[in-house]
Amino acid sequence: MGKTIYIVLSNTGTLFSKAIGMYTRKDMNHASIAFDEELNEMYSFGRKNKHNPFNGGFIREEPTGGLFRSATCAIYKCEVTCQEYNRMRNKIRRMEQYKELFKYNLIGLFGVAMNIKIEREHAFFCSQFVATMMNECQSTQLQIAPCLVQPHHFEQHSSLTLLYKGNLQTYVYDKRGIEETVQKKTWKRIAFQM
Repeated sequence: MGKTIYIVLSNTGTLFSKAIGMYTRKDMNHASIAFDEELNEMYSFGRKNKHNPFNGGFIREEPTGGLFRSATCAIYKCEVTCQEYNRMRNKIRRMEQYKELFKYNLIGLFGVAMNIKIEREHAFFCSQFVATMMNECQSTQLQIAPCLVQPHHFEQHSSLTLLYKGNLQTYVYDKRGIEETVQKKTWKRIAFQM
């Protein structure tokens, strides 16, 4: 029996995201990879601090906070073998262990705009990172070099199936059962006040 990975494309509405959108003419301009349906384990390359777009690197993302609070998204799922799943997770665990070595590949974004491969050691932009992870699996490899992959390229990948499109918070709260928990607490509070 295989495992499922999730590719999360999002639009956070930041100035940086809008600038990328002006170039790509696409709605979703950030890519992440997750290893569970609830997106508890979601990784990418992006801002380390939400107030500083120039300090970026490898990050574990929390889809219910920060720049994701009002984000829209498209979430795709992909079946992989247990071996492929473990290979990707192990690679990410190593990156997490040495995360201070990894930087955001801002120069690489200019390479994408000029269709020039710019690969730097220990440096990725979001879609380059996700493509690199997907290339760990025989069935999910992309036909484009990771350093040229843009978020919309994942939408066209034959091994990915669209799971959800809409507000990211709505998806996460539904999958994590947060709304149900909030409703139960509200009912308990009302019941004890009577």
